[in-house]
Amino acid sequence: MRALLVAFTMFMLTCFYGGVVIIASLLGIRDRPNGIYQWGARGWARGVCAAAGMKVHIHGTENVSRDARIYVSNHTSWFDIFALAGYLRNYTFIAKVELSRVFLFGRAARAVGIVFIERANRKAAFESYKDAAKMVGTGKSVIVCPEGTRGYDYRLRHFKKGPFVLAISAGVPIVPTIVHGVIEVQRKGNFRVHPGTANVHFLEPVATTGYTYEQRDELTQIVWSRMADAMRELYGVDSGTIPAADERDPIPTSFL
Repeated sequence: MRALLVAFTMFMLTCFYGGVVIIASLLGIRDRPNGIYQWGARGWARGVCAAAGMKVHIHGTENVSRDARIYVSNHTSWFDIFALAGYLRNYTFIAKVELSRVFLFGRAARAVGIVFIERANRKAAFESYKDAAKMVGTGKSVIVCPEGTRGYDYRLRHFKKGPFVLAISAGVPIVPTIVHGVIEVQRKGNFRVHPGTANVHFLEPVATTGYTYEQRDELTQIVWSRMADAMRELYGVDSGTIPAADERDPIPTSFL
């Protein structure tokens, strides 16, 4: 029953907020901090969380800045996305291109500035990262899930390199972010939704100044380790050792 309520709420909110931001984009209204597009994205996400009965507790607010940041988060449920989208301000997401084809949602997401990535096409994927870097240059933060897809448990998996090359290119700090509690709200592969509590932890930022393309793996390891340490210390989740770099995930140096 809860899942039906969430689905109905999501549909209604998408129609309302999506319609507003699409009309705003057609009218040529520009994006700005706390503007109509950010209002729409936050309102949509918070409404979905409320329908699910999910409370969101935020930790480490001192690590959240009004300046542009790259927020690197784990990804285990759609509800970690809703939790982040409902709290952060002046941000955009990097999301899989399949979502852009969802009726109305895709059009609205493009209106609010979501950057869609074709995961199966590396060249197209890194063109999308270039678009994200341009947004960072305007002062907008980017939220990205480097695991690439949702997991079935809270153990961290292999991180793709793109988000870290993005951070090096943009020259802004990375804020490692862990979200816990969302699997209990909705698990991957299960449509059931249960009330629960999501805990979002913004960890100490990792500076990217001085890093080069050749040091992307080093930066990835630092962020992965900080997130894994926090997950273990806070929730007893052992992610093991950092997965080896995937050489099938090359990044063209022309991105920098």
